[in-house]
Amino acid sequence: MTIKQLTNDEFKRFSENFEPSSVFQTINYAFTMNEQDSDAFFLGLMDDDHLIAATLVLVKKLNGFRYAFAPRGMLIDYNNTDLIKGFTKQMKKFLKKRDIVAIKINPMIIRRIYNNKLETVIENPNYNTIFENLKKMGYYHLGYNNYFEALKPRFEAVIDIDMPYQKLFQSINKPFRTKIRKGERDGIKVYHGTEKDLEYLYSQTQKNYPRSLNYYKDLYEFFDKDDLIDFYYSKLDTTEYVKVTQKLYNKYEHLAEEINMQIIKSKVRNEKLLNRKIHIDNMFEQYKNQLVIATQYLKTHPDGIILASALVVKWKDTIYLVMDGYDKQFKHFNGKHLLLWKLMVRYSKLGYKKFNLGGISNITKPGPYKSLNEFKMSFNAKATEYAGDFELITDRPLYFMYRNSKDISNMFKK
Repeated sequence: MTIKQLTNDEFKRFSENFEPSSVFQTINYAFTMNEQDSDAFFLGLMDDDHLIAATLVLVKKLNGFRYAFAPRGMLIDYNNTDLIKGFTKQMKKFLKKRDIVAIKINPMIIRRIYNNKLETVIENPNYNTIFENLKKMGYYHLGYNNYFEALKPRFEAVIDIDMPYQKLFQSINKPFRTKIRKGERDGIKVYHGTEKDLEYLYSQTQKNYPRSLNYYKDLYEFFDKDDLIDFYYSKLDTTEYVKVTQKLYNKYEHLAEEINMQIIKSKVRNEKLLNRKIHIDNMFEQYKNQLVIATQYLKTHPDGIILASALVVKWKDTIYLVMDGYDKQFKHFNGKHLLLWKLMVRYSKLGYKKFNLGGISNITKPGPYKSLNEFKMSFNAKATEYAGDFELITDRPLYFMYRNSKDISNMFKK
């Protein structure tokens, strides 16, 4: 077995036909990261003239040293110990010649899969064997992180969308179904955006994610060349919202007058009637206040209000939610709930089988990300747990210098 640097076309053909694979092991992602201060290239393991394993390698300068990353690991059969051993040996030699101190991988080695009740539904019987073999080959496991400290999230929420529309909707938690229906009733609509609309996403995510607007534009540009990316946003139609609110206000105004007349005509105290009056009066007051707010929204936002946005990549049979955001000022409209639901329906009808909502924290120890976990799992997602990050040292003397320089750098930061 020998290793060689692959052309874009060679790697593209291999990644398109290899299972499992990820959007982060594609030429499109490589081109994106090339624009984000990373040097990208592809390595392939050859058995005579046959390409049997491959990986994208991203190289970054850290403290003056060249450090490599293989996002979502190599495209290789991790159950084949000899194959892993051969690729590792050849890859170490290749990277060392290029003064790369180490490579970090976070492979798609599934440990467990949980349902939304936090019950284990699948456990990989080969996991421990694979894990121990990697350690024997020199891969140092960087720990079972609970949150988002890793190269890529160790847990992902994935929805099965390969089912009829009605069944898909019923699988969602009841409170979310109510919010989705209300969103449609309020006049929220979902639009298919373009590259120029990515500013919506950036404005909604810039405080929480260290990604520039150029990153989103690069991602869109390179995946769009192969028609692998879509951008959507949900928008409140303020004109429609006023009409809906006015209609509900009129309805409860009429009901309030009607119930008052019934109470006046009633000769005895009727608790059921009184309770209904309290409910109607509360609803009337609610829609009276809402009408004032809706009218103000129409004045200040006559063209509508952008509520939430989502950038998705289409890869094989799976839709990946690469990035999403929402306007916290208008969170109460639940525009993100409706947006994701509409995307689930759209891509299910187009024949896709999975909808990957992206990273969540440890499903059993959510910590500060409990609300994030609950939101994604409420769409009837399952949580996939991966092995986490491994580091393979490729040049020990340089790595020792890199680690020392890192410690010195951290010391000055303190």
